[in-house]
Amino acid sequence: MKWGLVASCVVLALVVALGVYVRIAPSDPARWHQMPDGITNRDYDGGAMRVIGAGENGLERLHEIILRSPRTKVLAGSPDEGMITYVSRSRVFGFPDYITVRQAGPQLELHGRLRFGKSDLGVNAARIDGWLQAFAQG
Repeated sequence: MKWGLVASCVVLALVVALGVYVRIAPSDPARWHQMPDGITNRDYDGGAMRVIGAGENGLERLHEIILRSPRTKVLAGSPDEGMITYVSRSRVFGFPDYITVRQAGPQLELHGRLRFGKSDLGVNAARIDGWLQAFAQG
């Protein structure tokens, strides 16, 4: 009985420590503020990519939409630079996802990916698609 209580306390302490680490782990812009080659419209286990026609001011318009998203902030970049990386955190545990948006001529390229784990359960695709839906509605 005593060992069971000790084991439960250890497990609880590990869960709390992991939760704290996820929230306070630094986000290195040099690592996350980049766009891979070959952006296409696809989903994968840890994220999603999208390419859309947006016109020359598309990044500025989408930036305003993204800034209205809860728990989302700019990590690096700006519309003037032509590329922005955002950190968006999950509601309960605060897991960070990184979304990079780049203006490439008249197109916008978006790449959302998780930091921890192997699957984002479609969260990045849903988030990006919601932003793009709002963008299309003007």
